[in-house]
Amino acid sequence: MKKIGVGLAGWGTVGCGVVRVLRENADVIESRLGAPLELRRVADLDLLRERPVSVPQEMLTTNIEDILRDPQIQIVVELIGGLNAAKTVIRSALENGKHVVTANKALLAHDGNELFALARQKGLSLSYEASVGGGIPLIKSLREGLAANRITTIFGILNGTANYILSRMTDEGLSFADALKEAQALGYAEADPTLDVEGIDTAHKLAIASAIAFGVPIRFDLVHTEGIAGIDPIDIQFADEFGYRVKLLAIARNVDGRLEMRVHPTLIAKNHMLAGVKGAYNAVHIAGNAVGDVMLYGMGAGMMPTGSAVVSDLIDVARDILNGTPGRIPALAFLPERLQKIDNKPVLDVSTSYYFRFQALDKPRVLSRISGILGRCGISIAAVIQKGRHADSVPIVMVTHDALERSVKEALGEIDRLDFVTAPTTLIRIENNTD
Repeated sequence: MKKIGVGLAGWGTVGCGVVRVLRENADVIESRLGAPLELRRVADLDLLRERPVSVPQEMLTTNIEDILRDPQIQIVVELIGGLNAAKTVIRSALENGKHVVTANKALLAHDGNELFALARQKGLSLSYEASVGGGIPLIKSLREGLAANRITTIFGILNGTANYILSRMTDEGLSFADALKEAQALGYAEADPTLDVEGIDTAHKLAIASAIAFGVPIRFDLVHTEGIAGIDPIDIQFADEFGYRVKLLAIARNVDGRLEMRVHPTLIAKNHMLAGVKGAYNAVHIAGNAVGDVMLYGMGAGMMPTGSAVVSDLIDVARDILNGTPGRIPALAFLPERLQKIDNKPVLDVSTSYYFRFQALDKPRVLSRISGILGRCGISIAAVIQKGRHADSVPIVMVTHDALERSVKEALGEIDRLDFVTAPTTLIRIENNTD
């Protein structure tokens, strides 16, 4: 029976998950594939660190060339992470005639167009299910399960770290700093959490998913990105009074031939399914013109969920090898020559509802002057909360009807210059359009 040889570059958390899935589910995989997936080599610069999964010593190497030059390895799994070294490994693997599976969303967000073109040129597969959504089969759903649809909207929670932090702030009233420390202690957040809490990781994933959904090249540079570090527990409390939860959402829409892609803290109605997604879980809502609404939910990271996604790619690539049909499905679902360079819709042109929290001195006519500026800029107020009297300043909280972001920025710029406003206005967008 023919074996499909696999080489693993990067023996970290996800790499251990891949080894465990290959080992524990070997019989199921062989029954589905018709041939065994044989892990032949594992490369990592640090082979001495303790890991939850062991590998026979003879399989280990610190030299990536032992994988790239092995003629019995047909698929290279890149789990190094980062940009430069990982890109070199993937390019070298493709140049050596090997198919590649990766979980590297940052690299694909930056250089995916180039690497997919190289794989196509070489007649090879570059698969990446684990790069977006961890164990959730989002890539396969968009590329295959929903291939008959015109996708109109994608929005969801694509970062478990940020969602865990916001969940703890909501449920326990923790500050951002305390919730982050807890997430780091539990292993949900890195020592340097910047990519997660600043929304960059989510933006990487949205750029990839949007390319597949809307038939465009990957354009990470066009994703408007904001993080959650500025969210205060008081805003979560006021949001609750208005009937909302705060989530870090990834949102992409094709609106009249213009593609909007944005990542930012968002208020979403408590009765929406995404509002109930807690902890380190991810969830993505997809709207297609034929299928209607689809919701995918599950663990967005972790050793075994992400390892599961990597091995699912290995099985797909191995099937194509056995059938002589590598690259059967275009990397971004659409034929490369059919990808469109549609116009970007910048966030200033987006129209949505808003939550504002003004911090102002408790003086006469404060509310009327703020309302007057909003009105002159075409911003209609839907609800207001003003609580308590204080020696210094008080919060004035408003929810608006839909307004153009450009007008909102103009109004807030004027309001924040008023002599009775004591701090910059807090702005959180509201997502009422969930279709």
